[in-house]
Amino acid sequence: MSTVAIRGATTVEDNTADNILEATRDLLSVIEKNNNIDRDKVISIIFTCTSDLDKAYPAKAARQLGYLNAALMCFNEMYVVGSLRKCIRVMVLYNSDMEQKDVKHIYLKDAKALRPDLSYKA
Repeated sequence: MSTVAIRGATTVEDNTADNILEATRDLLSVIEKNNNIDRDKVISIIFTCTSDLDKAYPAKAARQLGYLNAALMCFNEMYVVGSLRKCIRVMVLYNSDMEQKDVKHIYLKDAKALRPDLSYKA
């Protein structure tokens, strides 16, 4: 068994706790579905948010979904002029038999612009 990194991102309409938590739950659910995730094999999830999102920690949504044993951390995303706003990004470190090349990274809503080369079933 090895460790793979699964990336993803989404955006929210408004800076509200409900929007941040709902978007994070949706993103994690699509990542789970597309990568056949067993939550008990998730080592950690790193979340970043753009500085315009400050009403809730995205990690709270992961706990609500049942990620009770994984290490969760939230950070501010580095600001780059002209970058995508109201964006939540994740990196899931996962113990798996799959190879890194087989991982399905998930980008939803306006975050699809970050990785236009990817296609997946949402």
